Amino acid sequence: MNQSIKKILNFPITKIILGISACFSIFVGIQNFISKPLFYSLIQDRDHADPLIHIISLFILLLSYYFMFRLYDKRAIKELSTKYLAKEMFGGFSVGFLTISLSVFILYLLGHYQFIEISTTNYPLKLFTLLMVAALIEDLFIRGLILRELENWLGTHIALVIIMVIETSHFFNPNSNLFSLFTDLCWGFTMSMLFIYTKRIWLPFFFHLGWNFAQPFYGSNLTGLDNMGTIIQSKFQGPILLTGGAVGIENSIITVLFLLSIGLFLYYRAYKEGKIIKRKTSKL
Repeated sequence: MNQSIKKILNFPITKIILGISACFSIFVGIQNFISKPLFYSLIQDRDHADPLIHIISLFILLLSYYFMFRLYDKRAIKELSTKYLAKEMFGGFSVGFLTISLSVFILYLLGHYQFIEISTTNYPLKLFTLLMVAALIEDLFIRGLILRELENWLGTHIALVIIMVIETSHFFNPNSNLFSLFTDLCWGFTMSMLFIYTKRIWLPFFFHLGWNFAQPFYGSNLTGLDNMGTIIQSKFQGPILLTGGAVGIENSIITVLFLLSIGLFLYYRAYKEGKIIKRKTSKL
């Protein structure tokens, strides 16, 4: 292969663009032209068909990424290593869910959260599997691909800043406010540290899933969305800075401080264990 072409193909930005384009195209193509037509023809109730489509889509996305970079980089795909999968799955989901739970508990003690009733009627399974797909797309591409390539190229600190800026795209979600920008920056930092510390996508993915599930579980909007179902019927009342307002409990100053604390703790651990990558300096 021509050295110039090889150099272009191995350039981190090229890998990021080609990786996202190829994997996402395969994911969308199979979902829209195979999975949906097949399962919608076999199962009339979409509340039953959609969860199956979502689960298959998860595996398609992971397999397309795995084989894409197995061939592209000719390396072991360590970011998808399942060596500590059970530990990172349980730990990530638990910490994500408990972070939101602790915020809700504090609001309850302060009189800003009122429990009304609990019911699963307003939370079909397809909403949970949809959260799984959405979280995997974000964590696989932003953490597993973009962050990984940028960190190896520019070092951990510059990569962190870039990912934090990328995460401010959530600002365009419904009901966002100026404080949401700070929330997004903290989210980008902590989610990046979950990946940087383990070098695998599983801890951030399951943390993300637990975090996203906990919010509608407690009756909160999810990142400004009010159509993600509820399990606990509840009422948030009080200052927007504490309750998160229409964005949801994730935009509460209480939740954000917990989130930032997790990120700072992981940064400290990563620094102490030598997992912070320094930027490579070119020799003249």
